[in-house]
Amino acid sequence: MKYSFVSSCPQDTREFGIRLGRLLEPGHVVCLEGELGAGKTLLTQGIALGMGINCSVTSPTYTLINQYPGTVPLFHFDAYRLEDEEELYNIGGEDLIYGQGVSVIEWASRVKGMLPDDCIWVSLSRLEESQSTRLIELTADEKYRTLIERVVSNENTGH
Repeated sequence: MKYSFVSSCPQDTREFGIRLGRLLEPGHVVCLEGELGAGKTLLTQGIALGMGINCSVTSPTYTLINQYPGTVPLFHFDAYRLEDEEELYNIGGEDLIYGQGVSVIEWASRVKGMLPDDCIWVSLSRLEESQSTRLIELTADEKYRTLIERVVSNENTGH
């Protein structure tokens, strides 16, 4: 199933992330795609807030993986600088992705062979008419139908 959302400003992107983060559970993997500056890290900041993580979330471009503690830990990956999937495997990425935290992976298509079949894919792209307007497309299999419907409806999840 697929859902599209237009974000008219950075705060919209963060709010979308908060709504998604409130619904994520241990073992969920969120795969982010989009050009440089599309808002992947901003979305991840929102996801962290939605998960109740209130520390500064930064891009793991050079560290490759940032871990944020919480009731459910958040593992924030950046696969942009990886040579191949084996490099992620060698630094313990597979253990984290298949562990009990939530994994958010920027440039996820670069490590697609390591990912579970049932990931949530989020694509962010700039819309031509504005530098701040983004198209956010959320794609997932049937397993996540309820989660996506709740994100779309902006349902209050009690978090």
